[in-house]
Amino acid sequence: MKLDLNYVRGIIFDCDGTLADTMPTHYEAWMAALAGRGLEMSEDRFYAMGGWPTRRVAEVLIAESGRPIDAAQLAHEKDLQFGRMLHLVEPIGPVVDVVRRYRGRLPLAVATGAVRPICEQILHQIGIPNWFDAIVSSEDVERHKPDPDAFLEAARRLGVEPRFCLVYEDTDPGVEAARRACMDCVDVRDFHTPRRVT
Repeated sequence: MKLDLNYVRGIIFDCDGTLADTMPTHYEAWMAALAGRGLEMSEDRFYAMGGWPTRRVAEVLIAESGRPIDAAQLAHEKDLQFGRMLHLVEPIGPVVDVVRRYRGRLPLAVATGAVRPICEQILHQIGIPNWFDAIVSSEDVERHKPDPDAFLEAARRLGVEPRFCLVYEDTDPGVEAARRACMDCVDVRDFHTPRRVT
């Protein structure tokens, strides 16, 4: 996975499903949290909403159900469930190899739809804590993927013009966000397929 260093001046990585193979674990956490409230979400639907903050997913599912469920509480329960399963998460080797190769040579950032504590726990779990010059989480921007705000904020924090940034992503909303940010994108799905739960 060689990069064209003649134009790339900064690299921005999504976290879930890109740096870490978390998506199956996130889905299992969602299933546990939803089951207690009589809600469901198919695995295909889950992947279609990849890159969305947990709270936003909760709000959509609750709105569709018409039930008086507190979105913040549901999101909190899902995150608690994920935390209990965090030990199952492993790195996605080819992407972490890119981080290892360019750490200290190019500015590196994470731009994630997760809340910062969850992102930091994941990075610690896969052995790359404090390897990034910037982390942009869901709390740092008002609009989330597929809007480009997280990637643009990451570029700003790195001090790199968006057109000189390369993004690593694994979801349609994330790839679209990179496109809208005028950044080239490596789609991790071209070489990594997460296991399916169902």
